[in-house]
Amino acid sequence: MATIAEIAELVGAAAPRAPYAEGEIVRVSAIEDATPGALVFASDAATLDAALRSPAGAILTRLALLPASSGAAWSAEEGDVARRTDLPDARLLVVADPRYSFALAARHLRSRESSVGDSAAYIHPTAVVGVGVQLGCGTSIGAHVVVGDGVVIGEECEILANVTIYADTKIGDRVVVQAGAVLGATGFGYARNSATGEYIAFPQQGTLAVENDVEIGANSTIDRGALGETRIGAGTKIDNLVHIAHNCVVGRNVVIAAQTGISGSCVIEDGAILGGQVGLGEHARVGAGVVLGGGAGVLSHKKVRGPGQVFWGRPARPLKQYLRDLARLRAKPEL
Repeated sequence: MATIAEIAELVGAAAPRAPYAEGEIVRVSAIEDATPGALVFASDAATLDAALRSPAGAILTRLALLPASSGAAWSAEEGDVARRTDLPDARLLVVADPRYSFALAARHLRSRESSVGDSAAYIHPTAVVGVGVQLGCGTSIGAHVVVGDGVVIGEECEILANVTIYADTKIGDRVVVQAGAVLGATGFGYARNSATGEYIAFPQQGTLAVENDVEIGANSTIDRGALGETRIGAGTKIDNLVHIAHNCVVGRNVVIAAQTGISGSCVIEDGAILGGQVGLGEHARVGAGVVLGGGAGVLSHKKVRGPGQVFWGRPARPLKQYLRDLARLRAKPEL
């Protein structure tokens, strides 16, 4: 629960005048499910109209959607806050990005809710917790979770049902691990006898470190390092059914969509975005801010670079080149 004034301060909007500023927001919701205690957002004219007709307690929106006659002013010098309060509806909170502000408010409300009452870690009765495990305040361990010996999990984490965390894995604060994920398993590494063709396991005795504010989707798997470390950077978001192999280094605020497979010893730099079913060969490198479109493939030991540049295809190449290649193929159907 938070007052509208608190929400306004959090998202950088001007607080409404009394008595509206002291109104209480208890949850975020879709516009059609709104109640007087709900916060909603509107990013276009149609949703703003629906929001204004709803009973929502507060509405996040953009300045460009307000009638010119409202007189609302934008002040970049004061942190992009709408300073005027003569808005067409007292419930309006004007922000630069309503969707992002909505998510920020939702996180704030969740943290306020979890901070009420006992701050100790919660362990479901069916969970198995090994020797020497450290759990931070407010962390929740769900049903049938297995936490191996020596695991360290920070504060306010959610480890949901049937997750397996192998020994000595380190997890930071506010990490969410969805059901069925496996963290810190041994990697797929073998040494081959060239004379006999026999494979024997290469040592997989490294570690896995997951930094703060990471989210890991259902049934995703992240292997520990072979001799060194696998690391997932702060703020990274990993979708369902993603595999990250041993010795990979994933930077901060990376987004990885479902069914992506990342081979061993890859590096994904800060802010990169990987679409669904992307594949990276071993020792591939994705530069900071690069976008790999769905199904793109980066061959082993190759690099793709260029902040904000979009790559597509197998092998991945700049989007314009990929589209030109497709056009050439359509022009020559015999190929």
